[in-house]
Amino acid sequence: MRDMSSAVSVSDPAVSTPITVSVVDDDPMICQAMSLILNDYSQGRVVVVSTSGSGAEAVEKARIEHPDVVLMDIAMPNGDGIEATARLRGLSDPPHVLILTSLSPKGTVERAAEAGAEGFVSKTDAPEEIIDRIIGACEGRPQYNPASQRQLLADLHEHRPMTRRDEARALLNSLSEREREAVLLAAEGLTNQEIAERMFTSERTAKAHLSAASDKLCMSRVQIAQLVGRADLPSPLEY
Repeated sequence: MRDMSSAVSVSDPAVSTPITVSVVDDDPMICQAMSLILNDYSQGRVVVVSTSGSGAEAVEKARIEHPDVVLMDIAMPNGDGIEATARLRGLSDPPHVLILTSLSPKGTVERAAEAGAEGFVSKTDAPEEIIDRIIGACEGRPQYNPASQRQLLADLHEHRPMTRRDEARALLNSLSEREREAVLLAAEGLTNQEIAERMFTSERTAKAHLSAASDKLCMSRVQIAQLVGRADLPSPLEY
């Protein structure tokens, strides 16, 4: 796994080294649009170093350019994007790979995860959301939106049935570390102020973490508390 800690600190605005991205799509208009979005809206945090029209071309360029992240379309000539993802992840200096798609057909999410993709980016997402997903991947956070999470669980159910406990744990693990911490504290019945005190942050920030978790899981606070209960989490030393 590429270690971004020595290359760029995306949370520190004083650091000027941008995340380098390669966009892969057989539609030149999509490549152009994504390049404009990333270069114009990221305020220097992200820069597109190349675009490719096929998976094979993307792999060859990655050998030379060593991008931090590759946005990979699925259906393309010369092998699909998931096959290209596996080849990219097999390089000596592998990039993070996010699948660039507008759909999540059956089996796609599971195949993408098995190939080494770290999440999905929708072609219809808002620019800031796309940028946040790229940054999140570089920080080691899986970038699966609610739709892809649900598809992944459905695919896993079909081939490797999961227990309700495992389902709950998988959903909780899809959250960022701070979102997950806030959710677990909320499930204990703590108020927002108490959660903020335990997390050594402001009440506003604690509420933002809970709101983000609710949006990602498509669940209310009560439903999330029930999810935590189903997860039956062991102590931190055991889990």
